[in-house]
Amino acid sequence: MTAIDSSQAPDAAPTVHQLEARITELEIKASFAEDLMDHLNAQVARQQEQIEVLVREITQLRRQVPEGRGDGQGTLRDELPPHY
Repeated sequence: MTAIDSSQAPDAAPTVHQLEARITELEIKASFAEDLMDHLNAQVARQQEQIEVLVREITQLRRQVPEGRGDGQGTLRDELPPHY
């Protein structure tokens, strides 16, 4: 940020050149902030799409699991061998 020249008297008004420089700097910062916001909005949109895909996959996996499997009774084939 361009500071006002400290050699001026404290009550002296900034020059037109100083004000233009400050406005230009603020416009640059606003432009960078807007670009960052656009980038972050796009990232959030991509993440939302990924979340929706994952929710659909979880729903499909829940449908594939037989309902009677929650009681701990499985076949011998489902159990891990003793060395695990």
